[in-house]
Amino acid sequence: MNRRRCVNAAITVVCALTVLASPALTLQASAAPSTPTAPLAPLAPSAPQAPTAPATPLPPGPPAAPKKTLEEVRKEIDGLYRQAAAATDAYNLAEEQTKEQSAEIVRLAQMIVAGNEKIDALKARAGAAARAQYRNGGLPDGAQFVLTDDPQLFLDNAGRFKEGQKATRDLLAEMTRTQAQLTVYAKDAGTNWTKLEANRVKQAAAKKDINDKIAAAKKLESTLAAEELERLRRLEEQDQYRLQTAWVNTGVLKGLNTTATPQGKRAVEFATAQIGKPYIWGAEGPDSYDCSGLTQRAWGVAGRNIPRTSQEQWRLLPKVDIKDMRPGDLIVYYKDASHIGMYVGNGAIVHAPRPGRDVTLAGAGSMEILGVVRPE
Repeated sequence: MNRRRCVNAAITVVCALTVLASPALTLQASAAPSTPTAPLAPLAPSAPQAPTAPATPLPPGPPAAPKKTLEEVRKEIDGLYRQAAAATDAYNLAEEQTKEQSAEIVRLAQMIVAGNEKIDALKARAGAAARAQYRNGGLPDGAQFVLTDDPQLFLDNAGRFKEGQKATRDLLAEMTRTQAQLTVYAKDAGTNWTKLEANRVKQAAAKKDINDKIAAAKKLESTLAAEELERLRRLEEQDQYRLQTAWVNTGVLKGLNTTATPQGKRAVEFATAQIGKPYIWGAEGPDSYDCSGLTQRAWGVAGRNIPRTSQEQWRLLPKVDIKDMRPGDLIVYYKDASHIGMYVGNGAIVHAPRPGRDVTLAGAGSMEILGVVRPE
């Protein structure tokens, strides 16, 4: 009995599956039960699909930039460091002017304080004279003597009265002059403050420019492998050697004075003693230097104060012809006077080259020479 029930259930399931699998019955079953079954409408033929347009080819991208040669990289790095050197000169000049203006503002402030103290003292004297007149009925002591009935007393004190009048006029004139000076001091202080702020802005802009140029140069250097960096250094040395050889072959060293003055000798001794210390832009020693910081410090030790920047050293120091050059003189490089070194004799200079380098000896003709100046 149970077996018959199982067979019947199986047949029922198979029949149900067969009915559900029929397409016509499946469509009819989807209609609402209350709706009479309608004949199936023939299916509309499907619209032909438009052929797919072929994909538009993308325009070719820009051709890859050709790889730079190591010599091109060297020139680009050298250019960035030279731009950083020019910005360093601008920074140093702004810093020097900032120091001068700060000192001038302090000096003017001290003069304003002294002027105010002087005004206070003059006012005290004027107040004492006014109180004395009040006690005498509004007349100064000298006038009391002038108005006496005694002729002798009048003659004796007429001169004193005149002196009193002069003293009063002098007091008022001194107060007027002091007040005018205070006005000038205050105006000068305001002008110097404006210049001070402008130079601080210049300093900040130059500092950013320096850091940007050095960062760009270092980024370029970082793309090179160790062997490429070594080749880069050799290329740099070869270029310097080529320039130095061409310079010496002109005969420029023939007949040059090889003897330094006592001051020049002290300057050379100090500068060469700094060999091996790092270049740091804006540095004036004692542990690091930039190019003009080294020359300024060396000549300062020798007893001669010179301007801070290479451009100012070129502009303000006496110029000499190369054929008259002697140890201790300063050689200025490039058209913008952005680099400077000290001539030490035998065709060599001592200088602080650039960031990443140390104070060193180099050929005096290994860079583009602008001219020579003599601090003495």
